[in-house]
Amino acid sequence: MEEKKLTVNGLVRRIGLPTIIIGLFFAFVLVSAGFLGLSVPTLLSDTVRRAGMNGILVLAMLPSIQSGTGPNFALPIGVECGLFGIVCAIEMGCTGWGWFGVSILLGIAFAIAAGYLYGILLNAVKGSEMTIATYTGFSIVAFMCLIWLTVPFTSPHMGWFIGNGLRETIQLDSLNAAMLLNNLWGFNIGPDFFFPTGMILFFLLFCGIVWLFFRSKHGIAISAVGASNAFANASGLNINRSRILANVLSTILGAIGIVVYSQSYGYAQLYNAPLTMAFAAVAAILIGGATASRAKVSHVIIGVFLFQGLLTSAMPVANRVFAGTDLSEIMRMMIQNGIILYALTQVSKGGKSA
Repeated sequence: MEEKKLTVNGLVRRIGLPTIIIGLFFAFVLVSAGFLGLSVPTLLSDTVRRAGMNGILVLAMLPSIQSGTGPNFALPIGVECGLFGIVCAIEMGCTGWGWFGVSILLGIAFAIAAGYLYGILLNAVKGSEMTIATYTGFSIVAFMCLIWLTVPFTSPHMGWFIGNGLRETIQLDSLNAAMLLNNLWGFNIGPDFFFPTGMILFFLLFCGIVWLFFRSKHGIAISAVGASNAFANASGLNINRSRILANVLSTILGAIGIVVYSQSYGYAQLYNAPLTMAFAAVAAILIGGATASRAKVSHVIIGVFLFQGLLTSAMPVANRVFAGTDLSEIMRMMIQNGIILYALTQVSKGGKSA
């Protein structure tokens, strides 16, 4: 009996109590949805789609956490690089898969430069990374609002009908660029469940790339720096270089992630849309079992499915229980901010886990 108890306790510690609680709550919500007459396959289909949409954005948290700089609250830097790649590809006249490829390539190019500069900034403020990251993320969004208003692009697909600047929301249907990955090898299971094969495979491909990277020489160096600066110093590792490399990788993943997100959503959202994307990504990876100082690819996969699943299913259930009201936005804020609150309680001084 004692051995069984120890095994259960070990399992709880390994998975994480919050992850188990949220997983059980997600299962409870799905069962409740079935009893209330909601289509569970539809909810699961939406969960898979949203997880694929947001997966690479959550994956962008992993390199910065492993480097010791904590969750990347400056994710909007990478997102803005990706969005700038998107609008540049549209201005160049790219459509369909050409738009997708050019957007990613340009986003990566912009992200390398931006991530390098951001890494230098973090090396200059060691010990206050997450505070600086949050304000940097907010600042880059405000700065890009000015760019969107003044950039001299002329494509009719994204300019205002009157005046200068770019529209807040750019429709991708007119470019044959909406749901490219969703529909790639996608298939239906019954009338209510659609599996976006291409998008899920694309997400898992990058999970595999990141997993392999952190088993390479540079990836191991980043993890060593994040685990102990003193050990890394004694081993002759270049701490500043490893931290910069990690944040460049995180910024690149953010740029790629927003391209994937936009094609699935069907729109590219500019101006203030990227402002709070980092908070949902941070919450997701921590709910998956990561801490503010250690993370694994498995935490990303588990976290993004749990987080998006809960958001997807809890809102229609609440609206059905409280008929005649629209609690969807309230429930979304309660769920997301409640999870983010938990995430922030796991962070102590210097970006290390409590």
